[in-house]
Amino acid sequence: MPHLLILGMGYTASRMAARLRGEAWQVTGVRRAADDDALAFHDESAVRASIARATHILSSVPPEGEGDPVLTRYADAIAAAPAIWSGYLSSTGVYGDAAGAWVDEASPTGSDRRAARVKADRDWRGLRADLRCFRLPGIYGPRRSAIDRVREGKAHRVDLPGQIFSRIHVDDIVTGIIASFSGPPGIYNLADDLPCAQNRLVEAACGLLNQPLPPLQTLEEARLSSMARSFYAENRRVANGRAKRLLGWSPRYPTYREGLAACLAESG
Repeated sequence: MPHLLILGMGYTASRMAARLRGEAWQVTGVRRAADDDALAFHDESAVRASIARATHILSSVPPEGEGDPVLTRYADAIAAAPAIWSGYLSSTGVYGDAAGAWVDEASPTGSDRRAARVKADRDWRGLRADLRCFRLPGIYGPRRSAIDRVREGKAHRVDLPGQIFSRIHVDDIVTGIIASFSGPPGIYNLADDLPCAQNRLVEAACGLLNQPLPPLQTLEEARLSSMARSFYAENRRVANGRAKRLLGWSPRYPTYREGLAACLAESG
């Protein structure tokens, strides 16, 4: 039986676990504290035993401070593991600001603001020859989309002409990872086909919910959190052609229109 070990049971990884368990995979999760569904990250003997048993190993844990906590504690065990596949969920933030231009897997990386993420991306790629590094843009999906922000009265439209983002529905990440089980190692951008301004998602969500548009505001007027503001410090379009060519993957939700409609249907 294939056995996937997932380090970091966050939003995307939990969706991945549910999908594969439904297909008769054994899935072992690791999170900060143990529960019925996962081991505790600091239970070193149990985690190392699972690393040694897994056929597939995936880390979705982001760097903390200046280092990657998974590599700090378990790099030796993962490097020596007999698994036939390994993967790491990285970020398209490693490309930094491209002034709205397209970036692909050959684009340069490196940004003072993203130094820890760039280092983790590089260190994971150097750990195992079979590693698949998935660089992800903004992730959305059921219970985490513009639909939910509009419903909660937390949606903003920011007046920044020319500001472009790429994004990906969580289920398209899952299918991309699964496609890579039989594809070659390497770096893959998993993004949808339509980079665009965030305002277009908010406007589409308002239309689906029959809600009025929030006012157009400056960044200062919107009073965004520091994390939300950080997204507006970078401007790029993310190309997904390599994953399509080498993995035979294509997004089920090629634009935000299909993705938001699916989020609304699932949330009711």
